[in-house]
Amino acid sequence: MHERDYLDRLRELQQAVWPTGQPREPQYPLGQRPLTHYLKHWGQSVPDKPAVRFYGHDLSYAELDDLSSRFATLLLDKGVQPGDRVAVYLPNCPQLHIVFYGILRAGAVHCPVSPMATPMELAYQLKDCGARVIVSFDQLLPAVRQVAEEYRLRLLISTSLSELCPAEPPFAVPDLLLAPKVPITDTIDLLPALADIEPRTDLPEPMLDEIAALNYTGGTTGLPKGCIHTHGDMLYTCASFLPAALGLDSERVSLNFMPEFWIAGENAGLLFPVFGGTTLVLLARWDALAFMGAVQHYRVNHTGLLVDSAAEILDHPQRNEFDLSSLQVTSCVSFIKKLTPEYRRRWRELTGCTLFETSFGMTETHTCDTFTAGLQEGDFDLKSAPTFVGLPVPGTEFKVCDFDTGALLPLGSEGELCVRSPSLLKGYWNKPEASAEALRDGWLHTGDSGVITEQGFIRYLGRRKEMLKVNGMSVFPAELEAMLGQHPDITASAVIGRPDPRRGESPLAFVVARPGSGLSTDSLAAWCREVMASYKVPELRLVDSLPMTATGKVKKNELKEWI
Repeated sequence: MHERDYLDRLRELQQAVWPTGQPREPQYPLGQRPLTHYLKHWGQSVPDKPAVRFYGHDLSYAELDDLSSRFATLLLDKGVQPGDRVAVYLPNCPQLHIVFYGILRAGAVHCPVSPMATPMELAYQLKDCGARVIVSFDQLLPAVRQVAEEYRLRLLISTSLSELCPAEPPFAVPDLLLAPKVPITDTIDLLPALADIEPRTDLPEPMLDEIAALNYTGGTTGLPKGCIHTHGDMLYTCASFLPAALGLDSERVSLNFMPEFWIAGENAGLLFPVFGGTTLVLLARWDALAFMGAVQHYRVNHTGLLVDSAAEILDHPQRNEFDLSSLQVTSCVSFIKKLTPEYRRRWRELTGCTLFETSFGMTETHTCDTFTAGLQEGDFDLKSAPTFVGLPVPGTEFKVCDFDTGALLPLGSEGELCVRSPSLLKGYWNKPEASAEALRDGWLHTGDSGVITEQGFIRYLGRRKEMLKVNGMSVFPAELEAMLGQHPDITASAVIGRPDPRRGESPLAFVVARPGSGLSTDSLAAWCREVMASYKVPELRLVDSLPMTATGKVKKNELKEWI
């Protein structure tokens, strides 16, 4: 079938199963303008409305608008030019929001670095992106100083979380906020410096096609690559996903604890609230007691969770001490633990709202490429194949192609999942060959295996590089992990392959059992034989924990060493 006919037919199928009431086109409440324009609008129209609420410290829209303009002025006064990269080495905090929008207003490029990055990892990213300016959490300055001279950092700016910690926080605060402020010797102290600056009034509005950020891939299969994303990418991600998956409600109070250096955290914490003019409750990191305390104290309506986080709350001995009834929308991500009907039932009993999978996405696409909201009736989403990720968000298209020839495959066939959307990366930073390999004729060739069903739904099967050939049959670790996630005594699993002289490859599952469950490999193997095709049944190893990246993914390269 010709690609145009294929996509037209697919669009008809998807429109036929589109959830009632969900918008079918991207929504731009303030027009197709950069998010810096949205921030300025809210700063003027609802100046006193809290933009960020942080353990009892509030930052209003007027303050965020003003302080980000002051930070843009500081950068420009220090010689930062449009297009210059600015590294940001901060945990979740209000200062990160000020810095992020200040960088964009200065026409510079936001380059987030994981606050868990080691000096070697920091050095790699600084070398790759070429940043000469860094904004750092003061507790991380020793790592910055180790690399500052070699990588010619000419401007160091630091900030402390302790400056924002109220004398009597309304709920539990992490140690990050209690650490005493580091004496300033060789850096600019961010907040005092902003207080002394008169913001420029002539800051130009960025163009939608200008580079806004270099978002680095997770590095689970190789060295991270910087994905070039524009102001338009950020805007489209908001306009396509937020209305369809979460709804536009300017009175919403959302909560984010996902790390904002990570693309999903950037969307949830930095972009979505400013796009919708909503209030964000921000946590520096995950903590079950702090989460429940924040929901109760701020009457949070929406949050995104890891399934692991939801499970921790459901099993927490103090869960009934908190009022979580304000929650109306709760989405989740299945990285290690998988969403099951049982988790959904228990979550609904506790909070009154339905837990649903957030999205499929990649750093390359600015993530949030699909949605499952509205597909929960009768647990339709969970009763579908375990790798079900829903429908494309408005304006995004998928196709499945043969990995080797690139030919379109019929619906229902397994092949390479390809995606086309306005938020595709514009290339990998300084990696033209990798860019040319991934981006072909306007499509991102993901390297992932997937299926588009005959009803038009997307299934994500996993990385092709992870696909196993067992007696000539394709076995996808992601599918086995999703199936193992249905077992009530398993809290986490990760599947890799090992060479097998008889079968070619054998799946090997590292499994973390629920404490006190008494789960054995023999009983689990018997369960697997009941629910899986015989060639999919993995070898099993019970382990205490799995090696994780900073963004909550399993380091499968380390698991190979465990064999």
